[in-house]
Amino acid sequence: MSSTFRNYVDGAFADAADGRTLDVVDPTTGDVYATSPLSGAADVDAAMAAAAAAFPVWRDATPSVRQRALLRIADVMEARAEELVAAESRDTGKPLHLTLSEELGPAIDQVRFFAGAARMLEGRSAGEYMEGMTSIVRREPVGVCAQVAPWNYPLLMAVWKFAPALAAGNAVVLKPSDTTPASTVLLAEIIGGVLEELGLPKGIFNVVCGDRETGRLMVEHPTPAMASITGSVRAGIQVAQSAAKDVKRVHLELGGKAPAVVFEDADLVKAVEDLVVGGFFNAGQDCTAATRVLVHESVHDEFVAALAKAAAATKTGQPDDEDVLYGPLNNANQLAQVSGFVERLPEHARIEAGGHRVGDRGYFYAPTVVSGLRQDDEIVQNEVFGPVMTVQSFTDEDQAVAYANGVDYALASSVWTKDHARAMRMSRKLDFGCVWINSHMALVAEMPHGGFKRSGYGKDLSAYGFEDYTRIKHVMTSL
Repeated sequence: MSSTFRNYVDGAFADAADGRTLDVVDPTTGDVYATSPLSGAADVDAAMAAAAAAFPVWRDATPSVRQRALLRIADVMEARAEELVAAESRDTGKPLHLTLSEELGPAIDQVRFFAGAARMLEGRSAGEYMEGMTSIVRREPVGVCAQVAPWNYPLLMAVWKFAPALAAGNAVVLKPSDTTPASTVLLAEIIGGVLEELGLPKGIFNVVCGDRETGRLMVEHPTPAMASITGSVRAGIQVAQSAAKDVKRVHLELGGKAPAVVFEDADLVKAVEDLVVGGFFNAGQDCTAATRVLVHESVHDEFVAALAKAAAATKTGQPDDEDVLYGPLNNANQLAQVSGFVERLPEHARIEAGGHRVGDRGYFYAPTVVSGLRQDDEIVQNEVFGPVMTVQSFTDEDQAVAYANGVDYALASSVWTKDHARAMRMSRKLDFGCVWINSHMALVAEMPHGGFKRSGYGKDLSAYGFEDYTRIKHVMTSL
């Protein structure tokens, strides 16, 4: 039986105004299992109008009201955990047990974090900086936010978008990826129910389904004051260009090519265990995934052998298999992209593990380790976004830094060493928004997530991410 997803605008579910739809595919089989709206200009107009009408009421609500709403949303998400996990897994093929523990659990915690942040919205200054004048600084919501979420973590990224925006007093129009609308539409039902229960304007949260063109219409619409996207570098550049036409604020979390720098004194057993998860979790479809392992030449061969063995023992498979670390790639295009990188490997590269599709149904790809690579190789420079880890050898700290920083991306990185001073030196020299030491991919609501260079700008999570959804106003009074 196929499902039909619908937009959520001003408290009501609706099809696209012109009736167009998109197929939604189950990536474990490659079969269509649902349809969702292919929204056009009329749908975007309706959602923006609803958000703009609701915004003044929400903006003027006290922080305690906003906190109460977000805490209630988190409680209902927790009560409906099984439904959310099932919806997320159906769209993505993610393992059910890991989606519950590693994604939904943190997502609920993050909503609660931003509920707390809502009560901490304040300006920094109140005082006399000019004779006879008192200055105060107000921190205000920016207005309506157009938000575009990706397909790799549909539920978690929806939370990273709406929670800080609503906590700060903004109204939201959120578009999920065309391949993964299920959990976002379910979130709309949950959030809409809470807003109705608390007597709050339903238009503060709207979901518009559609494709890249729908996203462009949202970003270029005159109503939003801010556009926020998590996606590819190409998409981010297009959003920045579109937003520039009417000087919208832009928040971009784009690609990554995270290096894991392993020194000769590292705990190699722990490094292999952690990096297998850091590289292959979610089929490597993670901007912070440990895609590039840089290993000191003295332990390179030993490390590669151990990593290849651990990769070969890592399982991909169906969502209900508890032994599985990751499910399929998200869509046919992504399978083709990952396969293409491996098929185009240069002659000097060696496939140490994997390097092939798994099965002939769905979009499964084997955990893959490639060694013998050079810094200018395509697979080192460009984002694969799949379960593929590359290994390079380095001679000293300076070369490790040069290799690590020698890509266009700058989101996340890790350093593996027992030498504290070296770890501190590396954390200063690595040009990435996050540096983990003897760990990889740990995230917590209180700390910021976001990169530099072509990985974008703006932060998710933390008080820094919260402040990105606010504007600063100076008020000066004559005494």
